[in-house]
Amino acid sequence: MLMRTDPFREMDRIVQQLSGASGTWSKPSVMPMDAYRDGDAYVIAFDLPGVSTEAIDIDVERNMLTVKAERRPTGRSEGVQMELSERPLGVFSRQIMLADTLDTERIEADYDAGVLTLRIPIAERAKPRKIAIGGESGSKQISG
Repeated sequence: MLMRTDPFREMDRIVQQLSGASGTWSKPSVMPMDAYRDGDAYVIAFDLPGVSTEAIDIDVERNMLTVKAERRPTGRSEGVQMELSERPLGVFSRQIMLADTLDTERIEADYDAGVLTLRIPIAERAKPRKIAIGGESGSKQISG
């Protein structure tokens, strides 16, 4: 149902993790995701802990789904000295090529407990259906 658009993206993510680099708008970090089919819908779940809904941007252009998010530093009072900072900050992005069999007009988005979940219905034209055959001996149903 989807294709990865950049085979080296996972390698970039590992390098960024090891180097401590944060994502920027010109070179965002990758966000982890799961994708699976659940009945008549395709579900994609993105891990975005600590990101507010206002900092998440979801776009679909043709069949390209783009999710961008920004995790900003929390406000700290004057004089606070950081002892350890492992939580990644910056911009995160993921682009996914969606199949023509998905209905991109009816995507539903939900954000709960740091997980952005998108439900994309399977298009009616992609679902199996019966085809009636007309003729002299009557109609016959076949699977299509």
